[in-house]
Amino acid sequence: MSDTAQQPGEAPVASAGKTNVTKRGGGDPASRGRTTIADGVVEKIAGLAARDVDGVHAMGSGLSRTFGAVRDRVPGGTKSVSRGVKAEVGEVQTALDLEIVVEYGVSIADTTRDVRENVITAVERMTGLEVVEVNIAVSDVKLPDEEDEEPESRLQ
Repeated sequence: MSDTAQQPGEAPVASAGKTNVTKRGGGDPASRGRTTIADGVVEKIAGLAARDVDGVHAMGSGLSRTFGAVRDRVPGGTKSVSRGVKAEVGEVQTALDLEIVVEYGVSIADTTRDVRENVITAVERMTGLEVVEVNIAVSDVKLPDEEDEEPESRLQ
């Protein structure tokens, strides 16, 4: 090894017949900079993951679902996938509160366990954040003969 070899952090050294090469940056490119994830991003991921579980009829309280149904019917309105989800996001951890409506006849304990597992898996896989807790409030049970509070669109 030569005495003129460049050490990390040193300026390039000129040598006869060789081109000067400057090594830019330092360390792994993935460690340069910071990534922040908005609460709303985590809420959307969690909302979609919770809705994927069998036995979950809807997300949110009756009031929020009613307002959501009105908003959905307004031209240009979009369906809120984060309805019924509240996230607190830190630099490396997140905590979630979910409000769900379950189908009549399903085991609430099994359904909430499955929701918790699905939400934690999805959020941790997609964001890299550690999910420290998922609190679930079951606000209603959808009976088989009950009409949905969210009316079907008149447009096909």
